[in-house]
Amino acid sequence: MNPVTFSHWRTSSYSSGDPNNCVEIGATLDARAVRDTKLGAESPLLAFSARQWRSFTAATKAGRFRQRD
Repeated sequence: MNPVTFSHWRTSSYSSGDPNNCVEIGATLDARAVRDTKLGAESPLLAFSARQWRSFTAATKAGRFRQRD
């Protein structure tokens, strides 16, 4: 993926307001990125194309990443 400037960062709804346990999601028209809130702009980014992001979020909502006992 080419270098991109992500904007419109939002905090995950699962962060529960704890600044030490948060991730943020940034967006462009064609891509999404995840970063560590406490590092802000200095955080490394995990970037996805829009298609990859849709696939990832669909799998998450379907429970494919839940831990099994």
